[in-house]
Amino acid sequence: MCGICGEINFGGAADPNAVRAMMEVLRPRGPDAGGIHGQGRVVFGHCRLKIIDLSEAGQQPMVDAELGLSIVFNGCIYNYKDLRQELEAKGYRFFSTSDTEVVLKAFHAWGRDCVKRFLGMFAFAAHERDSGRVTLARDRLGIKPLYYAETGRRFRFASSLPALLAAGDIDKTIDKVALHHYMSWHAGVPAPLTILKGVRKVHPATTLTFEPDGTRREETYWSLAVGPREEDRHMTEADWRAAVLDSLGTAVSRRQIADVPTGVLLSGGLDSSVIVALLAKNGQSGLKTFSVGFDAVNDVEGDEFKYSDIIAERFETDHAKLVVDGSRTLEALPAAIHAMAEPQMSHDAVAFLLLSQEVAKHVKVIQSGQGADEVFGGYHWYPKLMGSSDPTADYARAYFDRDHAEMREALSPNYVDEDYSRDYIARFFAESRSESAIDKTLDLDQRIMLVDDPVKRVDNMTMACGLEARVPFLDHELVELAGRIPAELKVRDGGKYILKEAARAVVPAEVIDRPKGYFPVPALKHIRGPFMEFVRDVLDRPAARERGIFNRAYVDHLLADPDGTLTPKGNSKLWQVALLEAWLQSHGI
Repeated sequence: MCGICGEINFGGAADPNAVRAMMEVLRPRGPDAGGIHGQGRVVFGHCRLKIIDLSEAGQQPMVDAELGLSIVFNGCIYNYKDLRQELEAKGYRFFSTSDTEVVLKAFHAWGRDCVKRFLGMFAFAAHERDSGRVTLARDRLGIKPLYYAETGRRFRFASSLPALLAAGDIDKTIDKVALHHYMSWHAGVPAPLTILKGVRKVHPATTLTFEPDGTRREETYWSLAVGPREEDRHMTEADWRAAVLDSLGTAVSRRQIADVPTGVLLSGGLDSSVIVALLAKNGQSGLKTFSVGFDAVNDVEGDEFKYSDIIAERFETDHAKLVVDGSRTLEALPAAIHAMAEPQMSHDAVAFLLLSQEVAKHVKVIQSGQGADEVFGGYHWYPKLMGSSDPTADYARAYFDRDHAEMREALSPNYVDEDYSRDYIARFFAESRSESAIDKTLDLDQRIMLVDDPVKRVDNMTMACGLEARVPFLDHELVELAGRIPAELKVRDGGKYILKEAARAVVPAEVIDRPKGYFPVPALKHIRGPFMEFVRDVLDRPAARERGIFNRAYVDHLLADPDGTLTPKGNSKLWQVALLEAWLQSHGI
């Protein structure tokens, strides 16, 4: 797990100083070591977090002069030992025990198709010395980020958007299509867009290949079809339960591979609890688990310790609870906002940052339960899509933070025209290989919302503290299995029915049957006192007023009635508006 960056110049020599500037921003992602390697028009940079092969042999950028390859890699390949044996049988010799070298050799052996053999999360760039070709790749579910910017004949890439800003020469104009998505989709902006016109991101499950003359080829190497299969017609509910538990157990076990201590973020919900239970079932003892809680506000509870305590006690984990008062939450807000690769409005970003700061004192790798709701149908809007005859309208009504009419009230006229977000959904549903409305919705949320909300948030906040987060619910084989399960077995009884039933074999019933919870940070839902002062200050600064993204009358309305202007998901529209401005200001935009 690391930070990667680089420059390809199709008209001359690459600029190593620009790469060094990007590395400085990426250093929290890889505080253990760093390196830069360049050959004329290509320069790579790398900041390393040592997880597998702690020796200098695993240093990056990794160069194999014999094969004529150099690579920078971010992520973890969980089946790297098996791939190494296969490569050794083909005659490849290894000088390290790292998964990075396996990626390098696999790329040499199988070209860009090597990604189809990887079980894991990854973003990498490989440079072929003799041909001059450069290939970028991103994992199937978009767990690892990969941003890029192009100016003239120059192409730069990095693990975060702010790193590209540090290199300079970026068009910082607000992209109005991305802004519409941000204001509709709980701050999610689908690839390739970002909130800035000058920065884009590589789609998940994609390879991007550049020839020396600048010619490029983009290929999608994996896609998911959500919906039942004819070959599964014999599967009973009991069969699906067994298959889910077995596949999830494999995913959890895979993610224990490391040369450093590992742990689990234990929220007290089903998703993290079943991870702990399966690790215990696999023989893990003395597992380190971590929970966080906040002050209650407006009768909204700020912790779920009573449930995380049940799991910690049942499985005898080495458990730590972090209790955070309002003053510390407020104090950490600027750092959390600055750590965001893109603006992310979810309240729990600051929770993950504070928890990650504490966890990083004890372990370097944690497992987390993100992805279960999208993969197994756990959200409140899914039942509304069962049997829908107009999924575009029903999805927009159930999920979007505001409709297009309110968008016109919220945004200045030069930032809004077409209903881009609803049009996006209509196109997606029309092109989706899934047949039913609910399966189309699950397909959409796994490919778009999942990548650009919970997964990105966890990566940003943990990596800001030099902590590697692994997400077993996004093991692509488990995701493929879940995609085949009939939707009614996922959405039934409030959601995640089949996961809950599978988990009963290992998780206490009082955790499974509890009311659904979230990672609560009440102070950012019901904005009061110093939090209101923070928000008001951000929105009243000259930079915000001069930028003029938002109609001031709309901002004043939110400031006057923050509790009366929540989104359908129960989040603060005021915080969404303030967060975008705070993020732009934090990065000097």
